[in-house]
Amino acid sequence: MAKALPVSPLAQPLPELPPLAGVRFGATEAGIRYKGRTDLVMAEFAPGTTVAGVYTKSKCPGAPVDWCRAAMADGRARALVVNAGNANVFTGRAGFEATQANAADAARLVNCAASEVFLASTGVIGEVLPYQKISAALPGLYATLSADGWADAARGIMTTDTFPKAATRTARIGDTTVRIQGIAKGSGMVAPDMATMLAFVATDAKLPASVLQSFLTEGVNRSFNCITVDSDTSTSDMVLLFATGQAGNAGITDPASPELAAFRAALDSLLLELALLVIRDGEGVTKMMHVVVTGATSDESAHRVAMAVANSPLVKTAVAGEDANWGRVVMAVGKCGEPANRDTLSVGIGGTWIAQNGTVVPDYDETPVVAHMKGREIEIAIDLGLANGTAQAWGCDLTHGYIDINGSYRS
Repeated sequence: MAKALPVSPLAQPLPELPPLAGVRFGATEAGIRYKGRTDLVMAEFAPGTTVAGVYTKSKCPGAPVDWCRAAMADGRARALVVNAGNANVFTGRAGFEATQANAADAARLVNCAASEVFLASTGVIGEVLPYQKISAALPGLYATLSADGWADAARGIMTTDTFPKAATRTARIGDTTVRIQGIAKGSGMVAPDMATMLAFVATDAKLPASVLQSFLTEGVNRSFNCITVDSDTSTSDMVLLFATGQAGNAGITDPASPELAAFRAALDSLLLELALLVIRDGEGVTKMMHVVVTGATSDESAHRVAMAVANSPLVKTAVAGEDANWGRVVMAVGKCGEPANRDTLSVGIGGTWIAQNGTVVPDYDETPVVAHMKGREIEIAIDLGLANGTAQAWGCDLTHGYIDINGSYRS
């Protein structure tokens, strides 16, 4: 970007990120696109680390997404390399060669197979990645990897983000305490099927790749796939989950085991926190939206209704303008193609029901709703009154700031 962006008014401070056994992180300035800031991140994982991943559903994915999907075949990981500023997308043979070269570079440093190196890129689409700059920077970066490098890594993967994003949890597996810790980036081009976002989560728990994949897929569906900044799905999204096994818990191969319930809940909580940090840093954001849908014909239908409301430019601009225009919520419900009945529909904002069963509540007083719209976090409730399906979605307002950022993204 030509100039530094103001920090989001919804920013959260970076939490303390203690070392996690079996993980070392680092970041450096490789000059890929930005000047005067870190833009290359590397992690090394202990031998035996297992991995799971969820990726963008874009039909035009970046070369690193293709690389990672193939590398997951044996469920093992030893290294991660992430660059910011260039997405390595729509670059044809050159993109493929870049992933081959940088995976080999990292593999030599870590002394592992190239297929145990995972790659991610974020930034401008359609420009050939100057992978030679990454190759030149990796040896020096590798020499600086540290168990305390999490915060530097969180900053190194940022693009239009205005603050670094991370979360940490502990849980018990049997008698063993394990830690889960993650970093994320994302600010724009954020929609379901993952968002323009990258997230890297690690745990010291000992878990097979199959269990990790089950937990990650379900957790992403309840978190990253329930957020939207602008309805646009990136070519580069991924969430990777690494398990180093260093905590020494008893090995469990059944994801339904009661002994994994606490771990699973902690992972779900961490993924949702990271996802909401992305919304809090939405490009040009001034307010966050939380949409809760009940009474749908199914949970899947409720999800589509919730996302339609969260994605609606008219709802988003009403929120930006602090206009309690609940009719725009009705519009968004009616247009999305899901089962709805105007005579059973109820709409509420900020805990106040405005319309119930297809009509405005008698003696409706807009005063508390107007006051709620002036806050930073807007709650929208929708009861379709049809069945028992429920869902939640999170979004943000649409402001002139979003246009300013994306009108000059490549400058």
